[in-house]
Amino acid sequence: MHIPDNYLSPSTCISLATVMVVVWRRAVDKVKNEFNKRKFPLLGICAAFSFLIMMFNIPLPGGTTGHAVGSTLVAILLGPYAAVISITVALAIQALFFGDGGILAFGVNAFNMAFIMPFIGYYIFKLIKGKSENKNRNYIAAFFGAYISINAAAFLAAIEFGIQPILFKSILGFPIYCPYPLKVTIPSMLVPHLLVAGVVEGIITAGVYMYVRKLSPEVIYRKHESENSQLRLRPIYALIATMIILCPLGLLASGTAWGEWSVEELKGLIGYVPQGMQNGLSYKTIFLDYVVTGLPETVGYIISAVLGVLGIYIIIKLINKKVLVVRDR
Repeated sequence: MHIPDNYLSPSTCISLATVMVVVWRRAVDKVKNEFNKRKFPLLGICAAFSFLIMMFNIPLPGGTTGHAVGSTLVAILLGPYAAVISITVALAIQALFFGDGGILAFGVNAFNMAFIMPFIGYYIFKLIKGKSENKNRNYIAAFFGAYISINAAAFLAAIEFGIQPILFKSILGFPIYCPYPLKVTIPSMLVPHLLVAGVVEGIITAGVYMYVRKLSPEVIYRKHESENSQLRLRPIYALIATMIILCPLGLLASGTAWGEWSVEELKGLIGYVPQGMQNGLSYKTIFLDYVVTGLPETVGYIISAVLGVLGIYIIIKLINKKVLVVRDR
């Protein structure tokens, strides 16, 4: 679901990035008012969780791969506006250092995964949960919130891909950017997510929510919560450490995610390279595809996971000090 550069027109990318600027500003204001210094590290912890869970690729129907995102889980734990910031930071680290998602397309990926997913997932969760404190109903609500939200994001990505050949063609009638129309992009994106990726997203969300609810329930977002409750973060730190160690399992899924092909792969599929991809943005990342040159793939994957988490920690610290200026309450 990470849309690379040059699959979408610059105007498409700029339009959704403009929407995200408004969302980011609103999210910063909300988090500034709701978070104190004691709770602020949770933004980084949840961003690290999302970054890591996206490294666990799974095989999907059609020979492609996919992954969970964790946006709904973060929204349940921190609230939807805080989830916007956490997921945005995770996506920024992926794009800047690992080539996972485009630079020009960053606003589009943030729109799909850092805005649409957490808000839809959170409110579906609240709708199904209601005022009930029954734990089984809570877990069911978490599952369906996550399942519906990732499919909503996949549907939007399919629309973004599919409108390109309608709106942007060369004088010879060839697509300039993504070459696949809506009749191809919608089933190609939705079927694997409806059948597999959405189920995985739901199970992970419900499972981790169950884990946090049992071991660190004070972390879970409440609009009117005690400011003096002690946060028990050791179980969550243990979860993050375990994910770093196990992340090479994501290498077991072979194949490329749909819509994330390299120029060479796309040429092999359709027989030519669209004009916009030939002359588009080219950004070279340091650890492309989580590979560390000269090291075994598994070791490089773990090192990339550690570096990604460290990068998230640094960005969250900078946001804390330079942007949000979170006050003590």
